[in-house]
Formats: sequence, C-alpha cells, structure tokens
Amino acid sequence: MGTVRSHEGHGRLGSTLSGVAVALGCLLFLGGFGWGAVLYQPYTVPTDSMAPTVDAGNRVLGQRIDGDQVRRGDIVVFRDSTWGDMPMVKRVVGIGGDTVACCGPGGGLTINGQEIEEPYLRAPDAARVDRYTARVPEGQLFLLGDDRGDSVDSRLHLQDADQGSVPRSAVEARLDAVAWPLTGGGLLERPRGFAELPGGISTPGPVRVIVIAMAVGVILIVGGAVYGPVARLLGRRREVMAGAR
Repeated sequence: MGTVRSHEGHGRLGSTLSGVAVALGCLLFLGGFGWGAVLYQPYTVPTDSMAPTVDAGNRVLGQRIDGDQVRRGDIVVFRDSTWGDMPMVKRVVGIGGDTVACCGPGGGLTINGQEIEEPYLRAPDAARVDRYTARVPEGQLFLLGDDRGDSVDSRLHLQDADQGSVPRSAVEARLDAVAWPLTGGGLLERPRGFAELPGGISTPGPVRVIVIAMAVGVILIVGGAVYGPVARLLGRRREVMAGAR
C-alpha cells in the first residue's frame, strides 16, 4: 500500500507541474503574440529595389515607430504622394541637415563629406553611375534602395522642392526582420557604416525577445500536454512488470 501511495503522490506532483507548465507556456505564447501585434505590422515587399537585403514578395516585420525615431541606415516603410501614395520600402541614408553625394574618392556614397561603407549593396559599382549632390532639408529623409542599379528612389526626385527627400511623418514603420521565407535572413542588422555619424544608428526592436518567448511558450505547452499520457503509459508499464514478478 505504501508503494501505491508513493506513486499517487508522484502522480499528483507531476500533474501539478504539468498544469503549471501549460499555464506558463500559454502566458508566454499569448503574451509574446499580443506584444508583437501591438509593436509590429507585417508588410509584403513590393519590388526588388532593396535586394539582396529583402526581395520582392518577402514578408517582413515593421516596428511601428514615430518618424522622429528614424536613424541613418534604417530600412523604413513610408507612404508619400509624390512617390505614388503607396507603401514603399527604402533605406534611409541622409537626415535633415545632411549633404548626400556620390561619389567619394573610393567611389562610394558620402554623407557630409564622409564616405560610407555599404556592404549590403547588390552591385556596388552600380551606385557609382549616378553623380549627384543633395542637401536634405530639416525634418526630411533621403532614401535609397540597396539595388542602386534598379531602384526608384530619392535620386529620381532630385528636382523636387525637397531634393528627393520625404518628410519624417511619412514613415509608418522600421523593418526589423524577414518573417517569410524562413531562409530570407531573419533579423535585419543595423549597418555599422553610419555608426560614427552624429546620432549613430538605431537599436533593434524586441522582435528577438518576442520570438524566444513564443518559442519557449510552445515548448512548455507541448511538454506539459504530453506529460499526462506519457506518465500513464509508464505507470501501466510498471504495473505490468510488477504483476509479472
């Protein structure tokens, strides 16, 4: 009888722990999902102008931010009537007060006379074809695609009143990750080439923490859910073995 009580005690403890694991897993998963839904919005990239960083058709996660939070190097989703009044995805290379030019002594983009390293470009040589200089007005952003040879961006709007720039208020979100396809690169790193300029680069949002929380939640839910059937199966096996002896 003492052995039976011992097994029953272990069973009750296991069931309690199983319930706690499932409850905690649900809290992590639903909490992470809700947090992500508040902070992030999914977008489908319309063109290849940002390749190879993101390709046409990629599903990306954009953190909802205010335009004042944008830094050089950020990839943003914006909407501006001059550009067609539809969501577009480009990289911010210049902010208000900057002089953006091409090309520097090394053939690259310069910001206020400082040449910027841009390892994300699809074809670096394509960026050297266009020669231009633009002074970005205050409160505006100068935007370029990573595929400079196939991107409709600020360079094509240089004759506009704001020299091809768009207002910060046009920004809807800043890209943090490629959600689909899974081979699309995952988290988008901030380019270090802009780090030494005034204001530096932005800090990635909490997408990594959200994904980890949801993954741990799923593991706890599945682990807690399968504990009961596995424990019963092992208990019956022990009873069969005990009867056989």
